[in-house]
Amino acid sequence: MIKILVVEDHTIMREGLKQILKETADIVVAGEASNAQDAIEKVGNNNYDVVLLDISLPGRSGLDVLKQLKSMKPNLPVLILSMHPEEQYAIRSLRASASGYLTKESASDELISAIRKVAKGRKYITPSLAERLAFKLEDDDKRFSHEELSDREFQVMCMIASGKRVKDIGEALSLSVKTVSTYRTRILKKMNMKNNSQLTYYAIKNGLVD
Repeated sequence: MIKILVVEDHTIMREGLKQILKETADIVVAGEASNAQDAIEKVGNNNYDVVLLDISLPGRSGLDVLKQLKSMKPNLPVLILSMHPEEQYAIRSLRASASGYLTKESASDELISAIRKVAKGRKYITPSLAERLAFKLEDDDKRFSHEELSDREFQVMCMIASGKRVKDIGEALSLSVKTVSTYRTRILKKMNMKNNSQLTYYAIKNGLVD
């Protein structure tokens, strides 16, 4: 039996995942968490076979949580489930030792297949992500500007490019307006840009936002 910890802050989504997994004979939801701290405590106090981790958690990036979980239990498979397209976070997640990356639009049978695969210690990579990784290897010498950003800076950059105001970003990430503004300044400097319009154009051009 594959024991799963579901980490998802939206109750409806969490219940939906539990319902999907309930229909399998070899997978059981052995725990659930709605925030980063709860997830970290549960992983520290229990033994799970796979963690299903939402990348967008209140107050803390799922990538930060992923890194902490892997430092605690390096062999624990963590499967990222995200509302964001692969272009945004898939490669960053794999670099941070995720066992796979799925969008929330993925079919239920794909989710189940991914869980079974990572539970065996293997990686789950969609065909589209495999192709993206192949192109990245070919163009390894051509680093994009956004690849120079930290995970948090990248997250803020995508939110700015999506049209969110500094105040809204701060509320979503539990950061002060001043801190978000500081991130924005760093992002513009690292990417050699002057304003939000340039960030938005870049993000759309490179498929980082819709």
